Amino acid sequence: MKSKRFEVLGNRPVNKDGYVKEWPEVGLIAMNSPLDPKPSIVIENGKVMELDGKKRENFDLLDYFIADYGIVLKNAEKVMAMDSLVIAKKLVDINITRDEILEITLSLTPAKMAEVIGKLSVLEMMMAVNKMRARKTPSNQCHVTNLRDLPVQIAADAAEAALRGFAEQETTVAVARYAPFNAISLLIGAQAGRPGILTQCAVEEATELLLGMRGLTSYAETVSVYGTEPVFIDGDDTPWSKTFLASAYASRGLKMRYTSGSGSEVLMGYAEGCSMLYLECRCLFITKGAGVQGIQNGSVSCIGVPGAVPGGIREVLGENLVAMLLDLECASSNDQTFTHSDLRRVARSLMQMIPGTDFICSGYSSTPNYDNMFAGSNWDAEDYDDWNIIQRDLKIDAGLKPVREEEVIKVRNKAARAIQAVFDALGFPEITDEEVEAATYAHGSKDIPERDMVADMKAASEMMERGITGIDIVKALKSKGFDDLADSLLKLMKLRVSGDHLHTSAILDKDFNVISAVNDRNDYTGPGTGYQISAERWAELSNIENAVDASKIK
Repeated sequence: MKSKRFEVLGNRPVNKDGYVKEWPEVGLIAMNSPLDPKPSIVIENGKVMELDGKKRENFDLLDYFIADYGIVLKNAEKVMAMDSLVIAKKLVDINITRDEILEITLSLTPAKMAEVIGKLSVLEMMMAVNKMRARKTPSNQCHVTNLRDLPVQIAADAAEAALRGFAEQETTVAVARYAPFNAISLLIGAQAGRPGILTQCAVEEATELLLGMRGLTSYAETVSVYGTEPVFIDGDDTPWSKTFLASAYASRGLKMRYTSGSGSEVLMGYAEGCSMLYLECRCLFITKGAGVQGIQNGSVSCIGVPGAVPGGIREVLGENLVAMLLDLECASSNDQTFTHSDLRRVARSLMQMIPGTDFICSGYSSTPNYDNMFAGSNWDAEDYDDWNIIQRDLKIDAGLKPVREEEVIKVRNKAARAIQAVFDALGFPEITDEEVEAATYAHGSKDIPERDMVADMKAASEMMERGITGIDIVKALKSKGFDDLADSLLKLMKLRVSGDHLHTSAILDKDFNVISAVNDRNDYTGPGTGYQISAERWAELSNIENAVDASKIK
């Protein structure tokens, strides 16, 4: 006879997930692998001759890049001689400032960094994240996509997402040739919700760079780096080629960060017997050495791998912390779905929500997950109220805010009408009044009329051949009476000349003021310091519509 209790438990969502036992030899181990290299550094005449147990003549491409560009050598021998537990204790000591920590961590090697993180519990990592986040004010980023690449829906969803508080927005495509239309729909829609939103279109690298150069996007993050040489080479890349691409973005006034994340090397079969955290440390030291201001990490699209091994979700938080210990902007993932369990997916995100990161999600789905073209998110549009109430319950600022239905309808309609007007002005296929009306009230693409996708794709290709730029979008909006949106887009274009938003962890407020690690530097040193929720912000977070005024109950 079978236990009824175990029958019920066996049918719980959490038991539909996949789990594996540790297998260090192939990299199926989150942290502290017995096969990880031992920390070491030898410096002769200003050059690293040994790195983590490997002599210079035996370096691979990643070792050379990290040794020559990724480590501040001035203090390296001194801090490498420190006990890793001593360094770990400094991370959680409120009497030791962020700047003092950086004096140590910027001179560590990847193996030493992994060893330090391995000394910390999840709670201690969260304490360190609270202190080491680059920008004082936390924020959030979302995905804006749909199953049919509907321009009017992307614009409307972008407007709503901006109103709800997302400081950055990212789209991608169901069909590659739609990329130009998705980029301009996101660009226009986001500004309709709140001026100053930064947007990107994540597609093939050459197309993505071209869209950015033409002023149709304002940042990029899907430039991936990896923790072993074979995985880099498999993608026809090296640390140097990625650095060149990063400089191409920055030189055109485009904010950019790399993407990395634990599990990618395991999936490619080239983990070289090392732990996920150690390999991610190598990625982050490459990022620092390249001069890139930030990283999207936290396993990201590989989350199923660390999510399957013991301590894997702890490792994800650990790699977020490593990014901060290297003074990088951290967009801390919480995007791709990895579990059937609502309890487990919330637990995975609380570790970033509570202490706050530069971008708590680097892909909260602003649409229902059936419309998410990034393979589904850990959070989607149906979770907005849950997210807001968790903020209210815990008195934390996780970047979003409650909104009223009439406000959402208003900005969705404005965005839909604006993209309709731009399509008309530039001679693209018509967006009908029926589509505008549907997008204004829609939940997802199932609520939007069909479009001629072949005509759209042809027009999108012709748009690129015509050399249309962000300035053409500004002119189109102006000609159709959307003066405020034209002004917002023009300010985004002008920002690329000053480059102020290229500083670490930069976002913009509604007046296009830059908020970054330069002018909003995290100064946490214990209770009452660092980011504090203002009275105005707390009123915004706590004032949910379904809260009753008990004093008025008769």
